[in-house]
Amino acid sequence: MLKTQGIYGFYPIVDDLRWIERLLLLGVRTIQLRLKGCEPPERQRQIKAAITLGHQYNAQMIINDYWQDAIDFGATWLHLGQEDLAQADLSAIRNANLQLGISTHSPEELDTALAAQPDYLALGPVYETTLKKMRWLPQGLERIGLWKQQIPCPLVAIGGITLERAPDVLRAGADSIAVVSDVLQSPSPDDRVQRWLRLFRDRSIASEFVG
Repeated sequence: MLKTQGIYGFYPIVDDLRWIERLLLLGVRTIQLRLKGCEPPERQRQIKAAITLGHQYNAQMIINDYWQDAIDFGATWLHLGQEDLAQADLSAIRNANLQLGISTHSPEELDTALAAQPDYLALGPVYETTLKKMRWLPQGLERIGLWKQQIPCPLVAIGGITLERAPDVLRAGADSIAVVSDVLQSPSPDDRVQRWLRLFRDRSIASEFVG
């Protein structure tokens, strides 16, 4: 089983199981399954299958929101928004050895998230996003740097980030970039994924060379 080291690099978020093996076959090794509106039997079927695929491909499969399903089906990673965090049983999550990521959008939410001792924090939306209506204004690149100075874990940037914007986001201090629309709504998703993976691979090689 994968020894988890934190969330770094390319981090696609998908809304259906059908994307997962497709991404894994392309070489993606961190994926979040974020299901909305599924009836419990279908939701549990998809979560169970996603976790199985994560183990099979030695990938970090992150389950969004449904912490009890994540525990029941043997997940290793869980992601919670602030509302989900308020209702979750953190003791049960930790007793199940789940590693935890938490969304943040404001300094107050950052304090709440840090109190839960997360394994990574997500900040967003960095840019304006049309994926869903949000009451938060774009955070901007400067806040990425501010968050990075305050947290002891990897920082995931999310929201309106395209491949073209990614270098600026990384320079601002993000360890990982979560991507939804730039892949799922791309006319050529597989090509887009390969370009994202190449970006992080080239960055890693450059970092090793400089070091």
